[in-house]
Amino acid sequence: MILPIVAYGDPVLRKKSEEISKEYPNLQELIANMKETMYNASGVGLAAPQIGKAIRLFVIDASPFADDEDLNKEENEVLKNFNRVFINPKIIKEEGEEWSFNEGCLSIPDIREDVWRQPTITIEYQDEQFEKHTETLSGLAARIFQHEYDHIEGVLFTDRISSLKKRLLKKKLENISKGKIKADYRMRFPN
Repeated sequence: MILPIVAYGDPVLRKKSEEISKEYPNLQELIANMKETMYNASGVGLAAPQIGKAIRLFVIDASPFADDEDLNKEENEVLKNFNRVFINPKIIKEEGEEWSFNEGCLSIPDIREDVWRQPTITIEYQDEQFEKHTETLSGLAARIFQHEYDHIEGVLFTDRISSLKKRLLKKKLENISKGKIKADYRMRFPN
């Protein structure tokens, strides 16, 4: 089932999310609905807060980036197969010289900005069977993970841009929070 995506301005996007256990109600159905919602909106990631749930869960499918001519063959291969569910994830280590990439967000339609992030991260998480994994991600895979991880920490990509850019975007962001935006997918706006 395709769920409405929560728009900028909703308090759930600012909450630090809670960990979940195997007993979380209808978890497999929720994961399937999140994936369907992400694909319907042409996204590469979707975090639970973006559908109104303040839990530590997100889904990623980076395969749309897999044929990017600017990436090397190895990174294209990684992205082609980077389709995962992350439950209760943690970033253990971030390293390398920060690099800039133009990011967008399904909760903040029609706004894209350059965001600086470290290129390599070591993470821990559980998959949908609650098996624990530890791995190192780099490049775009790391960036997509960091963007979704920010969501479960109550952080938006617009928090990571300069105060000047934030001031320039203020009116656009207000319009999104008031529902004065046209998106190609279902959205839920703050009251």
